[in-house]
Amino acid sequence: MKKYQLPDQTRIGHVHLKVADLNRSLDFYCGLLGFELMQKYGTQAAFISAGGYHHHIGLNTWQSKGQPPAPPQYPGLFHTAILYPTRKDLAQIYQRITEEQYPFTGFADHGVSEALYLDDPDGNGVELYWDRPKDQWPLTEEGEIDMYTERLNISSLLQELDT
Repeated sequence: MKKYQLPDQTRIGHVHLKVADLNRSLDFYCGLLGFELMQKYGTQAAFISAGGYHHHIGLNTWQSKGQPPAPPQYPGLFHTAILYPTRKDLAQIYQRITEEQYPFTGFADHGVSEALYLDDPDGNGVELYWDRPKDQWPLTEEGEIDMYTERLNISSLLQELDT
């Protein structure tokens, strides 16, 4: 197959998730995480956004209403990653989720980014993260990105709230 390269400005525009309970998902994504409801499509679907975009996440019950989460070993979505603009914004959402006592599933420093992990009510993984400036990304001797997974320094992250 002939190699094809995407245009530089290509990006993923939105994710559309099958959910079991639309209102429960809206409580999570809008109520907890702060997305804005842009449109409800009857009682079966909703489109939510950050910053007024038509939608970053679609939620629907068309095939999944009332169903249990897919088993973790099945193929499918591993997680949706939500990029925060600053480290302070990541610290603020960490604090919010902690205050609401919603459970995290993990935390990581990946060198290029710092991340918080949790599951939505349907067991879909959600990564909340911020990217370090590109000039701070770790590189191999060959100049390739050298991502890793290390423990996130939560104390350091929370110091952002004092600035």
